Amino acid sequence: MKFLQLSALLLMLFASCAKAETEFPNILWITSEDNSPFLGCYGDDFARTPNLDQMAADGFLYTHAYANAPVCAPARNTIASGIYASSGGHSNMRSYYPRGAGVEFHMETLKKIGYYCTNAYKTDYNTNVKGEVWDECGKNAHYKNAPDGKPWFAIFNFTRSHESSIHQQLADDELTFDKENVPIAPYHPRTEDMKHDWAQYYQRVNQMDALVGEKLKELEESGMADNTIVFYYGDHGGVLARSKRYLYETGTRVPFIVRIPKKYKNLWPNKKTGTQVDRLVSFVDLFPTLLEIVGEEKPERLQGEAFLGEKISPDPEYAYMFRDRMDEWYDMCRAVRSEKYRYIRNYMPHRIYGLHIEYLFRAHSLQSWEVAYKNGECNEVQSRFWEPKPSEELYDTENDPWEINNLANDPAYADVLKEMREANKSWVKKIKDTGFVPEDERLILADGVPLYDYFHSGALPMDDIIDAADLASMGQKENLAQIKTFLKSEVSAIRYWGATGLLILGQEAAGTVNELKNAVNDPSVSVAVVASEALYKLGYKEEAYKGFTRALRTDREFAQTLVYNSIFLVDDQSDVMKKEVLSAYDRLGKADRKKYNYRGALDLITKWGLEVEPLK
Repeated sequence: MKFLQLSALLLMLFASCAKAETEFPNILWITSEDNSPFLGCYGDDFARTPNLDQMAADGFLYTHAYANAPVCAPARNTIASGIYASSGGHSNMRSYYPRGAGVEFHMETLKKIGYYCTNAYKTDYNTNVKGEVWDECGKNAHYKNAPDGKPWFAIFNFTRSHESSIHQQLADDELTFDKENVPIAPYHPRTEDMKHDWAQYYQRVNQMDALVGEKLKELEESGMADNTIVFYYGDHGGVLARSKRYLYETGTRVPFIVRIPKKYKNLWPNKKTGTQVDRLVSFVDLFPTLLEIVGEEKPERLQGEAFLGEKISPDPEYAYMFRDRMDEWYDMCRAVRSEKYRYIRNYMPHRIYGLHIEYLFRAHSLQSWEVAYKNGECNEVQSRFWEPKPSEELYDTENDPWEINNLANDPAYADVLKEMREANKSWVKKIKDTGFVPEDERLILADGVPLYDYFHSGALPMDDIIDAADLASMGQKENLAQIKTFLKSEVSAIRYWGATGLLILGQEAAGTVNELKNAVNDPSVSVAVVASEALYKLGYKEEAYKGFTRALRTDREFAQTLVYNSIFLVDDQSDVMKKEVLSAYDRLGKADRKKYNYRGALDLITKWGLEVEPLK
């Protein structure tokens, strides 16, 4: 009798466990690359996106969804880790630094909960982790392979709308969208190549929509649609110039649609499907949202908030975004987005927007834009891309969707500017933003320790570094005396911002030549490079060559990348620099041509019109 009772109890427990396992919803993520919300359901009358339009009609369309980075790998790192890539040390495109010791990706957590996790098949997490964190990762990975009764989490990523899809232009008779009537951004001149690439991009988005439709149909035919929550989103904005890689709406705002079966109506963000959700959401919120969907507590390390579920936080006031090195070119910007306004903080205002990133410049449309600018054919709005940036930008995005009217100097918006400036500063301090320490220097300081662990250990006075960057990058002469004191700091990153501040001031810092000459010999090569660029612009070329040469001879990837940027931008044509650059290039030998010091060297060599043997 006792044996029968025990057997019955075990059967009940087994049934209970099996039931609990199957109660979890399946979760399907369909992602597309490099596309802003150029979809019919977002009000774009020129677009043809019937499948995503239907998904929005059946689900919920988010009007204020943002990638935290305007480029793929840092954005994807933020999604997977639930930590801003600028906090984890992974904000530079691309970098393969190891994760922090306690950092776990979303699929690893879901696997522990009991999910079968598949990915077809993009990883590109900007760290030392690839497909090994999935149950399946590859072209053939599929949720259909999940064991019976086991919930699954699956990602399908489409590249049809990727930037590369406009590099090779279609013949005019192959275009299915009318290039003469295609709408283009007001900051773009209406060149033939610009019209063509805009039309071709709409065509690629249309083709991407068809692929999404195939996946949604496949789910219906599998019989699992009623038990599956479907997310669709673009991985960041794109792809025409001033979108991807830039902290504007066109670079960070993404299409974002969620379809939730009636079975999980408790997760609906609105009472009815086919409606819009105005809540600010960003990629850092995806990991916490997954945990809320399955009823798990959010670990303290996660930096976002759940936006679906029964215990979601109040609507956030802001979403935050970042831009650091893009391939072989350094720049540094941060952005804050409220429901109405966008604030952009440019920490390198002396750098133009249109930096010559080799991959970006493969687009015929961008090449034609630069030619039009040099020929004097661009208006004031279209010319800004090729000129130095202001330190601050503020846009009423609700009334200025293309963000062309900078309100930062308008007294009527002084209170908004101050509020969002303070929000940005508070955020970068809170997350211990690694971008405030130059890349070469941070690797030396961390000495093999994962950057997330090092920066969160208290080893650096991050608040002081950020305060120095904040002051130095404003480009205000009244701060000159204080900026000079930064060069005497014991902290290399503060000295770096001191040198950067003098570089930004240009001729207004002409009285600091002696300080800059001393900085050329700074223990930090990053400080020396920036001081040398400042000296070069003040006319002290021989002194500048000393700092440039120091960096070139380190043979460290990011010290060299930094100095290649400086030599390119001062437009040096000297034999001494050509000799040093060619020597550094030759020393690369069989190095990986994907290294950014290789690309930086090649940018310069191409500019000089020199011929070299390409690396294998």
